[in-house]
Amino acid sequence: MVAMKFEAILFDCDGVLVDSEMIVNGVLRDLLEARGWSMTVADCMQVFLGKSVRDERVAIEANTGLPLTEDWMVQFYQQRNQALATHLQPIPGARVAVEAGFAYTQQRIACASGADRFKVEMMLSQVGLMEFFAGRIFSGHEMARSKPAPDVYLAAARHLNVPPAQCLVIDDTPVGVTAGVAAGATVWGYCPLPENAPALLAAGAHELLRDMAALPQMLAQA
Repeated sequence: MVAMKFEAILFDCDGVLVDSEMIVNGVLRDLLEARGWSMTVADCMQVFLGKSVRDERVAIEANTGLPLTEDWMVQFYQQRNQALATHLQPIPGARVAVEAGFAYTQQRIACASGADRFKVEMMLSQVGLMEFFAGRIFSGHEMARSKPAPDVYLAAARHLNVPPAQCLVIDDTPVGVTAGVAAGATVWGYCPLPENAPALLAAGAHELLRDMAALPQMLAQA
């Protein structure tokens, strides 16, 4: 029997499995503007995409002149969750990709996200993907370091008992690609927009995945 190239597949969540990034950054932008930091949603995504809000405490406090308090974070989480519950949709082709990865690896897949666990589990449940990831969800909030550090991907690989070098990571941001590369995995950058390709390749993506529904074919050719 010919050995598979990848023994496990580690999926990011936001922007890879669920179309959440515009929703979350829209809420974040509005709340930051109310505190004095005005920017477009595109600008907000440039600052925060792939990162924890808490990890950008210095930038938030510098641009608002106000401390990042726990009460404000609670307000953000509440408004974010409400917006996601109302508007969230899966990334086109995500279910096809997950089903293919699940079969290809004999169920050795995981979701490794920089987001908090509640959000990840809520979103996967909402779009009908939780059945594939139950018990194999990893949050950067629960690691010593979040992305771009490799900790969350290393934790997922360790749980699956697969060496990182035999894992495929699928992520859509330079921050996440950097984390996967640092973990020692092969990284495919999900890149539906051509203008995002240079940043993903510069971060170390080995291949670009233009359409999540193309994952089965790419795995077959790997």
